[in-house]
Amino acid sequence: MEAIIPKSSDAFLSLMRADFITQWRNRRAVIMSLLVPVIILVSWKGVIDKLGAAFALSISLTIGLTSIGIMGYAISISRDRDKGVFQRLRVTPVPTFYIMLSRLIVQLAMIILLVIFVFIVGYKYDKIVLSAGGYAITFITAIIGGALYLGLGQMIVGRIKNAETVNSTSRLIYIAFLILGMFGELGLFGIQLKNIVHWSPFGTVKTILAVGMEPSTWNYQTTIALFVTLGYAIIFSFLGIKWFRWDSR
Repeated sequence: MEAIIPKSSDAFLSLMRADFITQWRNRRAVIMSLLVPVIILVSWKGVIDKLGAAFALSISLTIGLTSIGIMGYAISISRDRDKGVFQRLRVTPVPTFYIMLSRLIVQLAMIILLVIFVFIVGYKYDKIVLSAGGYAITFITAIIGGALYLGLGQMIVGRIKNAETVNSTSRLIYIAFLILGMFGELGLFGIQLKNIVHWSPFGTVKTILAVGMEPSTWNYQTTIALFVTLGYAIIFSFLGIKWFRWDSR
């Protein structure tokens, strides 16, 4: 009797369904990814009156995107690779491109959920209201910023094979982004470091998010920040794909 080989599209949908189920089972990590930026947004209520709602919202979203890309995506990929999940998936009818695409779709859903959650808390707690254009552009810039951090996560897991080392490296990079990004943007570490942070991955993502919330303030500098963000995303993704290995050996 001839074996029936499922279509690639059916296999891809099954894989994506399994990835969403896995994400749901790891919901504590999802909750933490949402809670950290919300806690920062709530605790910075006094900053809103001084620096504006866009500043507080953009910082919170940038930290959330950093968490999704570095803490969530990179650690998840390295853990599954270490368990041999990818090796088993590669013998299925699903093309290798679909295997990674399924993971990225799950992370895209996480990015959209993050933006919605932060907007809801900002509206309920801080009474922050944006224009329709502000909401729309923020979603777009959040996806672009998310692509940068997913690319960075891919680069980390591509360069480092050991899952424990990926875990510790990701945490170290996340903490560095958290501290230098938040306080460096405020100029607490000096003007020179503030300028470095401004054009770092954290700074460019924060810039396009903040200006995207107020579309009328978009200017030449913001456009440059957008292209720099896209440049970071392309470089990180290219290196991450080039270095990536399907097994941890």
